[in-house]
Amino acid sequence: MEYDVVIAGGGPAGATVAALVARGGYRVLLLERSPAARFKIGESLMPATYWIFQRLGLLDTMRESAFPVKGSVQFFSADGRAATPFYFEDHDPHESSRTWQVLRSDFDRILVDLAAAEGAEIRPGVSVKRVLFADDKATGLEIKNEDGALEQISSRVVVDATGQSSLLARQLGILEPEPLLRHASYFTHFEGAVRGQGRDAGATLILHTETRKSWFWFIPLPDDRVSVGVVGPVDYLVGGRDADPERVFQEELSHCPALQERLGSARQLLPVKVIRDYSYSVRSFAGEGWVLVGDAAGFIDPIYSSGVYLALVSGEMAADAICDALENTDFSPQRLGAFEPDLRRGMEAMAKLVFAFYSPEFSFGAFLKRYPDCRGQLVDLLMGNVFRRPVDELLAALDASLAVCGKTSS
Repeated sequence: MEYDVVIAGGGPAGATVAALVARGGYRVLLLERSPAARFKIGESLMPATYWIFQRLGLLDTMRESAFPVKGSVQFFSADGRAATPFYFEDHDPHESSRTWQVLRSDFDRILVDLAAAEGAEIRPGVSVKRVLFADDKATGLEIKNEDGALEQISSRVVVDATGQSSLLARQLGILEPEPLLRHASYFTHFEGAVRGQGRDAGATLILHTETRKSWFWFIPLPDDRVSVGVVGPVDYLVGGRDADPERVFQEELSHCPALQERLGSARQLLPVKVIRDYSYSVRSFAGEGWVLVGDAAGFIDPIYSSGVYLALVSGEMAADAICDALENTDFSPQRLGAFEPDLRRGMEAMAKLVFAFYSPEFSFGAFLKRYPDCRGQLVDLLMGNVFRRPVDELLAALDASLAVCGKTSS
């Protein structure tokens, strides 16, 4: 059987493509390596996910879930001082200014279940080995089933949603690591941590360590869980010391008193996990018969929680391009990649904010004193509104400030 679309990867990007293309009446196969949804990071959403949830018909599901509501993000300096939180509703008093902190195993299952309800075929426990090509056009996938048997699947369009495995970009040699953001992350979950109250109950916290060489995230989750992770340069976190994940995590925690206070009586629930060297881009989001979405199309450092949002919005944009290609029987890079300029522009805008964060000479406080009119656009970028509202003034000011700091954002 030939499918209209076969998707490798059942995370937020792949499931969004599957749901929207299947809704259009096409034959869709979604392949997922894990037989069940599993623990992942990328638990903090951006408020702009609201509009995608609205289109998918998931707003009521999210409202009725146990996921904590996220209404702000707050930064802590290296000496433990808390900055004034960025309360999203103060900037835009609309329901779309609030979002959720999600347990990824539950959240990913919601999206896959939606894709199945829309008519997509879901096949878990499948390992994708490679993308098949004929005359430079992607024609399907070679997979290994749960029983170990190899199988070839034919499809008019192949979607790579394999996350940071980035199967097709690596196969084609079009993946480009970001040399200025060679970072690693060590992360786990805790129970019983001190959490905010009232308006701050679901806030994401970003805490610098005293050494200024790393930073921690603190994300409230359902059932009294919190996600805690540390991010820093690979050479610092991994090189030159005992790289045992538990020891690295605890050493960095010893440099973050503000976080120690919150975790004082908390119980660690999971072994510390590691992701290394994970910021990268790809040279193209689409080719003849193939499309990249989500982390398979590039990954930006997690400081601003953009990962799941970009996965969802890339899935939405790609789904529209794929439906247009199927309707017109045109699987050219131009047709399938019609969304690339818009998506890349948004990703680059968020990347500039990341470069600013990691520039030692850059201060957001000083930046906003110099460019007070940019505060609204800065909050828009933190909310993910880059695809809905112009942030050109902010980006120009960031470019000027980073140039003064001797840094480049591209």
